[in-house]
Amino acid sequence: MKKLFIPLFLLILINCNKSGNPQEIKSDLVEIISEDKVMDINASPAQEIPVDAMVSAKSVNTEPKSSPLQSNTIIVKKVIKNGDLDIQVGDIKKAHQQVNEIIKSNNAYIQTERFNNTDIDERQFFTIRVPHKNFDALINSFSNGIGSVLSKNIASNNVTEEYTDVSIKLANKKIYLEKYRDMLRNAKTTKDMLEIQENIRELEDEIDVAEGRLRFIDDRVNYSTLNLMLYKEKVRSSATSKIGFGNLFGDSFTEGWNSFVAFFLGIISLWPFFLLIPLVILIWKKWRNKKKIE
Repeated sequence: MKKLFIPLFLLILINCNKSGNPQEIKSDLVEIISEDKVMDINASPAQEIPVDAMVSAKSVNTEPKSSPLQSNTIIVKKVIKNGDLDIQVGDIKKAHQQVNEIIKSNNAYIQTERFNNTDIDERQFFTIRVPHKNFDALINSFSNGIGSVLSKNIASNNVTEEYTDVSIKLANKKIYLEKYRDMLRNAKTTKDMLEIQENIRELEDEIDVAEGRLRFIDDRVNYSTLNLMLYKEKVRSSATSKIGFGNLFGDSFTEGWNSFVAFFLGIISLWPFFLLIPLVILIWKKWRNKKKIE
């Protein structure tokens, strides 16, 4: 009986195991399928995005970084100030020293200098470049401390719009230049290479011109320009100046000589009339003699 009982017990256990395994396997399959669905749902957006779209998205994201002036740009006001100032002084040399001191105290410098000395006056011309913030102080120092102001003209030119426009165009040209350089590296034919190189050359020339214009504007904005003239009139009087009397005498003599020459030349210009007068007299005498004979 024991021998029969043991096999029967083993068969029962095997049947129980077989009856329980399909349910466990089925539940495991359900869990795996559900996990796969969850994974498919989570992964489906990435799988549906094509490669070209991902490349274009990268280019869109990187484009604003290449041209920062087109978004969130702080525009700095750019104003060019220039002036003309004429001052009458008593002594040109003394005034010249004062000008040098005022220029030095305002961190300015003389760009050009010219001196004229005539019989009538002396004139000293300066072209002065001064930092923008010191321009008004320089004008006031010249006006109050050197002499009498004959004329003053101050002008301001707002070039903010031009500067911003040139800056934006320059940034865009640099972006296009990099793209052309990338195209040149990937060019397959000689024709394509030559066309791309020509475009690169034109862009480089335009970039140089734009950068030069920006440097010029920055220089004019950072340093204002003042045209200063020192004027001294010479006194022309025999009571106060021997040079003045000599100049008057010389001018009078020259004026008299010029009048004589003009009169003499005027008489010479009448030579046809001088030839006609003797002819008219001769005809008149003949007519008179003929009248007497009759």
